Amino acid sequence: MASRSVGELQEMEVDRKGESEESGDDETKRKSINGNVDSNQPATTGKEESPVDMDTITLDPEEEDVDLVHCRIGNIEGLEVLQKCKTLSLRQNLIKKIENLDSLRSLRELDLYDNQIRKLENLQNLTEIDQLDVSFNMLRKVEGLEQLTQLKKLFLLHNKIGSIANLDHLTGLDMLELGSNRIRILENLDTLSSLQSLFLGTNKITTLQNLDGLHNLTVLSIQSNRITKIEGLQNLLNLRELYLSHNGIEVIEGLENNKKLTTLDIAANRVKKIENINHLTDLQEFWMNDNQIDNWSDLDELKNAKSLETVYLERNPVQKDPQYRRKIMLALPSVRQIDATFIRF
Repeated sequence: MASRSVGELQEMEVDRKGESEESGDDETKRKSINGNVDSNQPATTGKEESPVDMDTITLDPEEEDVDLVHCRIGNIEGLEVLQKCKTLSLRQNLIKKIENLDSLRSLRELDLYDNQIRKLENLQNLTEIDQLDVSFNMLRKVEGLEQLTQLKKLFLLHNKIGSIANLDHLTGLDMLELGSNRIRILENLDTLSSLQSLFLGTNKITTLQNLDGLHNLTVLSIQSNRITKIEGLQNLLNLRELYLSHNGIEVIEGLENNKKLTTLDIAANRVKKIENINHLTDLQEFWMNDNQIDNWSDLDELKNAKSLETVYLERNPVQKDPQYRRKIMLALPSVRQIDATFIRF
């Protein structure tokens, strides 16, 4: 597991649980939920690339999985022959507009990651699609998805989206990725009752609210925002992973009903005391590095978590103790990893 230095905390998200690894193909699995470019994305150069003519690209009409990654495609055209196509990847191209996909009625997955698209449009005939990725583009709003009622996974990471809107009809959606946008308010999520994973890292959200309808939510990531209080989670009875690092939280509270939590990340906040979590008996990972914990007795709050395996407390005042690791091991005998280092027996 990666070292937990402050400069690496955003990349840690993938190491921690691969939070955004719900999608089907390996490329998508390497995305960071906090907006970091994946390791395979080519570095931007000063020289602008010129788009290629689609006539130079050979397409197989029998192919079900079509991969046109980094082909310098400027316009979507000439794909009508792909009548059997179920998965179409057009990531890392020069596409500015979604168009000419109407005939691909068999399409299930469409990947437009890392292009130059400014608007979600012309998708209304792709009624069988269940996964859509338009991350790393130039979108300013969520729109044009009204007919995609079969959609299960929606990736809109790293755009310029200012609000959560126009998702009411996506009642079957189980994963929504809106990290690294410009969202300020948690809203318009009430109808997404099937949602299991919600990623909103690196936005401008100040308040945890309007989540009551998400009864099936198991993963909530809202790190690197402007949250100062843990609240509004009382109806999330199935929540298992909660990521709140890099906010302005001062007190651990509001988790009374979240008894199924296995991962709790409150790293890089302003917390002075570990408290109000002794009822989280299923906890397996506890991330509390880069806070202000200075009292060893706080670890008593974790003693009921008999399956606790990983604890991060580095860069708290308690780490200055020469017996730092030994005291954690004595207090929490089930732990197998302290910070980035596994315990040797």
